Amino acid sequence: QVQLVESGGGLVQPGGSLRLSCTHSGIILSIYAMGWYRQAPGKQRELVATITSDGKSTNYADSVKGRFTISRDNAKNTVFLQMNTLKPEDTAVYYCNTIPTNNWGQGTQVTVSS
Repeated sequence: QVQLVESGGGLVQPGGSLRLSCTHSGIILSIYAMGWYRQAPGKQRELVATITSDGKSTNYADSVKGRFTISRDNAKNTVFLQMNTLKPEDTAVYYCNTIPTNNWGQGTQVTVSS
């Protein structure tokens, strides 16, 4: 099934960093604004970062502002989320999607724990 594919998650200690990647084999992502979302256990999915199709403008949820950076490489049909100074409350499954949203991928698990 053609869908978004997220990767790069894992287990990291508080204060650590991870870089997530997102790509799609059937959609040219460069024509879309993109977003990274996350869903923690027992909570609703929330939008944490967005980027315009040309990559010139970004926005962040207050909870990640100054720690996370969204970027994209349209030549590689890939969107990234650099996550620094990770906190236990960042633990969640992270998803990317187009804006407006398309079918969801499987997501990638990020666990921040000592």
